[in-house]
Amino acid sequence: MKLGRVFQGVAILTAMLVALGFASVSTGYHRELVVRLIATTMPTPDLGDQVEESGNAYWFDDYYTVFPIDDDTYAIGETRYHQLNFNYLLLGTSRAILLDSGPGVRDITPVVRSLTSLPVTSVVSHLHYDHTGNFNRLDGGAMIDLPFLRERESGGLLLLEEMEHLGFVEGFAVPSLKITEWWSPGEDVDLGGRRVVVHHTPGHTKSSIILEDPEHAQFFTGDMYYPGELFAFLTGSSLGDYTRSTEAMVARMDEAATLYGAHRMAPSGLPTLERADLVDLVTVLHSVRDGSDTAPDEEGVFPRAIEVNKNMTMLMDIPAGRQWH
Repeated sequence: MKLGRVFQGVAILTAMLVALGFASVSTGYHRELVVRLIATTMPTPDLGDQVEESGNAYWFDDYYTVFPIDDDTYAIGETRYHQLNFNYLLLGTSRAILLDSGPGVRDITPVVRSLTSLPVTSVVSHLHYDHTGNFNRLDGGAMIDLPFLRERESGGLLLLEEMEHLGFVEGFAVPSLKITEWWSPGEDVDLGGRRVVVHHTPGHTKSSIILEDPEHAQFFTGDMYYPGELFAFLTGSSLGDYTRSTEAMVARMDEAATLYGAHRMAPSGLPTLERADLVDLVTVLHSVRDGSDTAPDEEGVFPRAIEVNKNMTMLMDIPAGRQWH
């Protein structure tokens, strides 16, 4: 979501919170209120123009762009969609993974099939609507094995909840995802000649994951980390979880690591970050948590924005609503 459109209703929200005496803050209900305001104020987004991409990227059709990362890894961009989504196809010798599948504005299957004939398992970095749209179109579906998700599965289907999906913001119906595999946190997934590690990284949402290819020092980070505005104020977001997950990722990475995010702010190219960006993020989160004099200045009413570095800005709840534990 683009901040300028998303928070047209911020003045209304502020007035509502004052009227409620901030009673909703203790329960976190104010976060749901702002998302529902988004849904009422956000216009129907138009597709943007096709832009020329640098390097070996190419347009598959008039919607999808393909960014070859290496011989077995591709980013599939939806750069005309207003959120500038990126989905990642990871190939082994026996199977493939598609991490995220966009909002479902277009069917992603043809572009995936142009890149591989292997069976493809769809997995999501998290359950927001702009990442789940084509989940059921491929050969199977994998989900992070967390108790609060597993207990809702019935007959191989996982019905998402309205506030974990958020599709009403743009008119996307809440789906049931077809689950054929449950992946445990920390599990190694064998693609045939390629190993991918599944990391549970709550922060942006409770179910957020990052996929790591250790051999190539590649981390596919979804909405946890990308160049731009990181959302840590939505229902299910937690600054405490964001801090702990980021500390764990920093410990896991070396300086050669490349992070591939799910959105970009730049006019072209892949949305990549480095380990040093996460080091900066940990430093800023610690300073905010501890009330340090070195904490960056906060801007805005809701969400509150702090600059992490030239690549990232963190969007947070108001202080009374922040969850550190």
